[in-house]
Amino acid sequence: MSDRDQKLAIVTGASRGLGAAIAERLGARGYHVVAVARTTGALEELDDRIRAVGGAATLAPMDITQPAAMIQLVQAVLDRWGGCDLWAHAAIHAAPLAPAPHVDPKDMDRSVALNITATHGLSALFDPLLRARNGTALFFDDPRAGQPFFGAYGATKAAQIAFARSWQAENQRLGPRVVIATPNPMPTAVRARFFPGEDRSTLSPCRTEADRILAELAI
Repeated sequence: MSDRDQKLAIVTGASRGLGAAIAERLGARGYHVVAVARTTGALEELDDRIRAVGGAATLAPMDITQPAAMIQLVQAVLDRWGGCDLWAHAAIHAAPLAPAPHVDPKDMDRSVALNITATHGLSALFDPLLRARNGTALFFDDPRAGQPFFGAYGATKAAQIAFARSWQAENQRLGPRVVIATPNPMPTAVRARFFPGEDRSTLSPCRTEADRILAELAI
């Protein structure tokens, strides 16, 4: 099988949590996974897990807020695979909880840069890759907008999903397909920072949510 016949998934935010679980499950389903995240060590551990289930991955230790790096990634994907079947966007900046007027300006800037600006930039870059294969863009909602102390995270996550819903509505006829999934609460590191002391035994494992979401995608 040539690379251009291989199913390809790009997972942004693939180093941990739901992004890592999605990448693992896609690898087990026969996708070659391009795993994008800033943490090289976590990506290498993910690669080991994907290989253990018979899959294959290309590791891309990059910062998605850097346009030049993302352009380089897209060109490499285009040259080797000619397109992309699935883009799963799990990257997020979760600013520490704080009263709205007291959110650290650096945290707000980073939240806007990663959760909104980078999402827009990636959609522009990945749209041609997805169109080339009639692919799917997958986003993950976390409805925190308006909740106490979630000013930075809630506002920018809501803006990200509003952007995705517009893209989804625009693509109803011609694609690419845009899907917005809402995972059940999971025992992630981000959630542990938001809810310290929570009983994590009641939460749904990331792999369980990954399996459920991919089954609903029917891919």
